[in-house]
Amino acid sequence: MFGFWSNSHHGQEDDPLPAELKINELKTAIGPQSGRSLQYCSDACLRRYLEARNWNLEKSKKMLEETLNWRSTYKPEEIQWDEVAVEGETGKVYRANFHDRQGRTVLILRPGMQNTKCLDSQMRHLVYLIENAVLNLPEGQEQMSWLIDFTGWSLSTSVPIKSARDTINILQNHYPERLGVAFLYNPPRIFEAFWKIVKYFLDAKTFQKVKFVYPKNKDSVELMRSYFDEENLPTEFGGKAILNYDHEEFTRLMTLDDATTAAFWGFDDKPKHVGNGYSASEVAPEPVS
Repeated sequence: MFGFWSNSHHGQEDDPLPAELKINELKTAIGPQSGRSLQYCSDACLRRYLEARNWNLEKSKKMLEETLNWRSTYKPEEIQWDEVAVEGETGKVYRANFHDRQGRTVLILRPGMQNTKCLDSQMRHLVYLIENAVLNLPEGQEQMSWLIDFTGWSLSTSVPIKSARDTINILQNHYPERLGVAFLYNPPRIFEAFWKIVKYFLDAKTFQKVKFVYPKNKDSVELMRSYFDEENLPTEFGGKAILNYDHEEFTRLMTLDDATTAAFWGFDDKPKHVGNGYSASEVAPEPVS
């Protein structure tokens, strides 16, 4: 949404047309845009849709048009923290105060901390935080990392299959190339039955980004450390930092980010300068090592 840069050229090795020409073709194909759709459809945004569909123009066009329709009705950029704050009271999903080694924003998900039953509200909360993660991407970085902690997870606390499917659908179809990696940390054996169903909703690219990590498996632990500095990584994920979610503090920071979002999309009368298209606000909650 806010970070529209891209440094990759995946799928272009065998294509005679440079990426820039493909981007211009897609821009022409979707036709003139206005308002927020025009703001959304930056060159880097179009590149992500092309990459997600292996640079196939028609498939990329269809995907982008579906997203523009979704954004025009769902209006993810208009969701305010106070609308979804109740969903975040337990810290089941939040933006961490650290980045991975590649500078990607990190979302921490703790499905065992589920505290509500309304799927629509849960999805709005997640969409809000995906938008917020993008808002806080460092310059030059387009992707986020997900850390999923299964502490307290059971089939009774697990998200319904429909919720998992909707999450995957939104992430894959409306935030293409935004997920860099998702670590599923120490899932219980019973999760295997759930995973056997969920994995069929994943496209090949997303599937490759999902990593299972088990604390007693040396290779998977080393993989985790290759992505994260263990001084920043919470102990729940094998690191050294203490994870303390402070809902009041997180609410304060999200309220600040809401003002930045409003300025970016032109909700207020006095748009503020947003460096690199995102907020430089601090992140939270802060682990104490």
